[in-house]
Amino acid sequence: MRYHFDTLVIGAGPAGIAAAATAAECGARVGLVDDNPAAGGQIWRSGAHRPPAARQWLKRLEASRVVRLQGWRVFDSPQHGVLTAERTGGPVAESTAQLRFDQLILATGARERFLPFPGWTLPNVMGAGALDAMVRGGLPIAGRRVIVAGTGPLLLAVAAHLAARRARIGAVCEQAPVRQMIPLALELLAQPGKLRQGLQYRWSTRRSRYFMRCFVASAQGDGRLQSVTLRQGERQWTLDCDYLACGFHLVPNTELAALLGCRAENGFVVTDDLLQTSQPGVWCAGEPTGIGGVELSLLEGEIAGLAATGHMREAHRLIPRRHKAQRFVHALQQACRLNPQLRTLAGDDTIVCRCEDVRAGALRPRASWRDAKLHTRCGMGPCQGRICGGATEFLFGWATDSVRSPIFPARVSSLAEPADAEDTCFDNLKETV
Repeated sequence: MRYHFDTLVIGAGPAGIAAAATAAECGARVGLVDDNPAAGGQIWRSGAHRPPAARQWLKRLEASRVVRLQGWRVFDSPQHGVLTAERTGGPVAESTAQLRFDQLILATGARERFLPFPGWTLPNVMGAGALDAMVRGGLPIAGRRVIVAGTGPLLLAVAAHLAARRARIGAVCEQAPVRQMIPLALELLAQPGKLRQGLQYRWSTRRSRYFMRCFVASAQGDGRLQSVTLRQGERQWTLDCDYLACGFHLVPNTELAALLGCRAENGFVVTDDLLQTSQPGVWCAGEPTGIGGVELSLLEGEIAGLAATGHMREAHRLIPRRHKAQRFVHALQQACRLNPQLRTLAGDDTIVCRCEDVRAGALRPRASWRDAKLHTRCGMGPCQGRICGGATEFLFGWATDSVRSPIFPARVSSLAEPADAEDTCFDNLKETV
């Protein structure tokens, strides 16, 4: 199958939804591609508990003529102006699509950063967002003992949601010290909405102990997680638990942007005020430009949708609001700086690359990410370094120096798909493919 859109949006989280709905309302023929079965991304996954902003934007998306390819994943860019996507589930027949576009908006979101420590591969040790998603999907959590640890605002949000599902939150552990959080707290005073939400999360978890400058030193269990050892300064103690939700803030998903040749700095895609990247006709919005939360993602999606469709005057009017919201990005980055002690947790026998079973001892002699890949296959498994890449960047200072297609595992039949099919008429497309 082959489609041609005026504006193609990759990612159906808040930024992608705002970009697609706005561009469609401007009269463009818009396609929206996402590997999840429904729009909303990780943050708006649950329909029952979506906030008013989510319901508003999803209603605008539904009312528009956006063609949604839900359950599709872009894995290649065979030529300029063309992306190749594969259906992530269902029959193999007609499972590949070539997506041609005049303008492209990348809203690929972010993922959790994981850092290795002894026992982090035990069953029931998982990312904070991952456990939250599983509970939203039906995992029974009532009465289960949960430790939430790592860094970033996601910790309190996850703890509050699990507490609402009657989980027993044994502790919430933030690795940053209080003094490191002061600039973020001052910024929150200027954003009463975020401050109110944070206070609500803390009130929901008021019966749980909250530790600053505290992190998981190790996890223990026989076949599954049974306890975790926490460290705070010189103090160290062990708590029994059934689940450990552990995540160290977020890493932007920039692989597709890198494949397209978009310039990046400090791990984020570089854009101008209108969200255009270094590549003509390619725009980027949301977490890949800087981790700033839902409000900034929505604003950037709206700006990108307007600019990509030529509505520059309307887009320029939103720029001051974006600059104001970006102050929170800088404060959050400073608040989530990782404690150097976290580099000392992984012993030589601790697995770092879970896909290829590569341990820390095999990586320490290596000089770079490429050197590690050549000698140990670190980062060459199914996740293509999405887990171990963020860890090795922190542990060893390595940057992932190359991105090649396919950026996700793909079927051989998809890789061999011919590119000479006729374009599908936009008017004949259903709203959701």
